Amino acid sequence: MITRITALTDPSTGNPAWIAEGDDDRPLGTARVHIPAGGGAADLRITVHPAERRAGAGTRLLAAAVASASERGLTALLGPAVEEGSAGESFCVAAGMRRVLALTYTRLELASFAGAAGPVDGYRIVHWEGTVADELAETFARSRRAMDDMPMDDAAWTPDTWDVQRLHRIAEAVAKRGEILLTTAVIGPDAEIAGFTEVVVAGDGTGDGQHYGTGVLPEHRGRGLARWLKVAQIEEIRARFPGLAGLLADTADSNVAMRRINDSLGYLPTHRSLLYQADLPR
Repeated sequence: MITRITALTDPSTGNPAWIAEGDDDRPLGTARVHIPAGGGAADLRITVHPAERRAGAGTRLLAAAVASASERGLTALLGPAVEEGSAGESFCVAAGMRRVLALTYTRLELASFAGAAGPVDGYRIVHWEGTVADELAETFARSRRAMDDMPMDDAAWTPDTWDVQRLHRIAEAVAKRGEILLTTAVIGPDAEIAGFTEVVVAGDGTGDGQHYGTGVLPEHRGRGLARWLKVAQIEEIRARFPGLAGLLADTADSNVAMRRINDSLGYLPTHRSLLYQADLPR
């Protein structure tokens, strides 16, 4: 039985959080809301212990998050990806959340990779591990806007604001987890980074790597840079991590261009997930 929902504050970010507790003071679940600097829509994460589900903890945590977000003038709460047909999707539907985005997850078997892509005149490829070098940091931060217009369908998604400090924080967070962040970027004729792709690999170089994103700035699109970036990174990864089995990616179903590239390189579908959103009164 749920006896209380306690509001908390995440000490590292200042964002609101909540904990649901039972009548014996045992924790049942938590909820967290990440509010972007510019406001608008926020990310919502609700976690309930499997043994405590279907007893109302998630519903009450969601209600607390919705009330707080509405008071702050936010427009929506965007949930995490939930696998199609899962208990997570059932909860979202029962809670009245709206489906806003579909994602297809794919995997590339590295041992059978045979993709190819030639260089693009006027551009050059660079690779690095972990934190970006100082001489590339500012242009890399500027290049992050390449992801701002990625297809998000009806999701009330707010593009991230990037600077060099944030680049360093992300790289440090990956390293603290014992993982390796690998970045491949393409530098244009103006010496600015025109596009990039990122993969995270386990510290021991085994298992499957996880793509973090691929983006090319709008003014450099239509030249084949995205495919060249991905092929160059795959070749680099195979040379550096011979024990790595595959690469995982998730792509919005509406992102036709990236899906076409991944399909041509041999990525095969594994499953689909959905994003649900709670729209808030304005």
